[in-house]
Formats: sequence, structure tokens, C-alpha cells
Amino acid sequence: MPARRDILTGGLSLAVLAAVGAPARAEAALRGDFVQGTLIRGKTEPGAAVSFDGRKLKLTETGDFVFGVAYDRKEPAALKIALPGGETEEKPLAFALREYKVQRIDGLPDKFVEPPPEVLARIERDNKLIGAARSRDSDEAFFADDFAWPVKGPITGVYGSQRILNGVPKRPHFGVDIAVAEGKPIASPVGAIVAMAEDDLYFTGGTVILDHGRGVSTSYLHMSRIDVKVGDRLAKGDVIGAVGKTGRATGPHLCWRLNWFQERLDAGLVVPKVG
Repeated sequence: MPARRDILTGGLSLAVLAAVGAPARAEAALRGDFVQGTLIRGKTEPGAAVSFDGRKLKLTETGDFVFGVAYDRKEPAALKIALPGGETEEKPLAFALREYKVQRIDGLPDKFVEPPPEVLARIERDNKLIGAARSRDSDEAFFADDFAWPVKGPITGVYGSQRILNGVPKRPHFGVDIAVAEGKPIASPVGAIVAMAEDDLYFTGGTVILDHGRGVSTSYLHMSRIDVKVGDRLAKGDVIGAVGKTGRATGPHLCWRLNWFQERLDAGLVVPKVG
């Protein structure tokens, strides 16, 4: 995987171009790992028009924008920036392919591997709640700040790994599993608005989703206790609840997830490396 770095769509930021006397162009500083499943955060001139693969991105008042890249994306993307003065630039962005792990989990109750028909309506309701929370497009700019780990502990499950549950292949795991003791406080990794707080979802048990602005959200699964409610405004480090083993879990841990709208991304790429 390429080393984490800040890159620029054209190699130089506006500030550097100005310092060397070069003409300003529609450049934007981009921050993130250029790999599958990544969250990319950018900054350009306030008032610019920015699009990713033809999708218009909303900017904050200070020119920050964000987009996510699918875990299985193979083709380059197109980022287009049009400055208020009329200059435009379009750049192709390539994302390195990743080799995902295979993870086998045995000992789960059969009802969590193949849900019985009587719980399908409940699962559908849960999915609608989750989908609505991840669809929010608020004006908050928390996403542009530096993220911290919500808890710290051994990483027992990684993003993108193929899950085989009780011998049955399932879809990839899109979270980062952190093994910590039940009851350990979970902190908001950056400022947020609480978008969802449910104490008993079928698969994920106690679940909280935090809205960080412009479609960026993080999710916290299997919680034993929830200390926040929908609409609460949080600062970085505020406690949202506690680690548990509710829902489909074989032991206490936090499954932490990152989304850009409905695109499932790797939360491990927005925090400092562990180890």
C-alpha cells in the first residue's frame, strides 16, 4: 500500500505556485491514501465548483470538500475544479488495488448467519434507519479535522476482509474491529452530530452513527451502553457510550465503520497508524 501522504492534483499547491511566481491554476490540496476504500479530503478556493466523476461536491465556507472511493474500484476517477474566476482543471485520479484478507468466524448462533424469516421485517427496518442516517448531507465541516481512534486496543478485524461465518461465505467486512473490554468508553473521533442512536439492532445491537458533515459518517456497533441521543452536538473526545458484545458478536469489541453517504470506506485510513 502506498505510504500515507498529502498530494496535490497538479503537484504544487496555490501557495507554492504563488511563492515561485507561477500563475495560479485550479489546483487543490488532497489528503488521503490513494487506494481502494479511501476517504479523500480536499481544499480549494472558497466558491469554487468541484465535481468527482461528474457528481457535484458541496464545499464548506473555507473551501473544504470530500469524497470516497469504493473498496473494489479499479478504474481512475475524474476530479474537476472550476474557480470563481473561470479557470478550470480536470485531473484523473488513480487508486491502488488492495489485497484483502479472508477471515473465518465460527461459533456464531445460526440465527445470525442465516436469519429466520420472522426477523426479516426487523432487519429491513434496521437497514432503513441506517440508510437514512448515512444519507445526511449536513453543512458541518468536522470531516476536515484530524480523526482520532474512538478506542485503542488490538485490531482483530480489518476492512474489506471476506467473512466466512460458520463456514458460509458472506459479503466483505467493512469495519475495523478493536478488541477491548466490555464497558470501555467510546469517544467521538472528531466533532459530530448524532444521526442515529439505537440500542437493539438485529445484527449490530447497540449502534450509533455520527454525522461529520458532507456525507461523512462513522458508525459504532455492538455497544453495551449508549450515552447520546439523536441531534446531540459532540466535540472530539466526547464519550458516546461503551464497548459491548450486543448483536452478532462473539465477544466484546468495537466494530468501527466509516462511510461517505452509502459508500463503505476504511476507517483505519483516517487515523494514525497503530503499532
